[in-house]
Amino acid sequence: MIKNQTLSKRSQYERVYKSGTARGDRYLVVKILENGLEFTRFGFSIRKSTGKAVERNKVRRRLREIVRMQHIKPGWDIVFIARSRISSADYHQLEKSVLGLLNRADLLLNKDEVVSTGVN
Repeated sequence: MIKNQTLSKRSQYERVYKSGTARGDRYLVVKILENGLEFTRFGFSIRKSTGKAVERNKVRRRLREIVRMQHIKPGWDIVFIARSRISSADYHQLEKSVLGLLNRADLLLNKDEVVSTGVN
């Protein structure tokens, strides 16, 4: 994931939390907000109640990889908030969860949109 594609400041997270729309499922809550930029930025929030640092980092790495593999519409700030039961999910369950939430939010590009925008 490219550095400018991540939310890094507390103020960026707070803006998405305050003004963004939310969708959730068993493992994740996703908050989205239009950012007016030519690219989409991502943030990941995982509470200490999820587990020790090793477990939280493992979940964060998995989520980053899943997001990296998707073709997502540009111009959004997206924050993934992990629920406490996420530590029991495997990679495929997380992938299904992320794809379902992004699809419900209408943020995934269709195959013809991927070709026309030149996104790889």
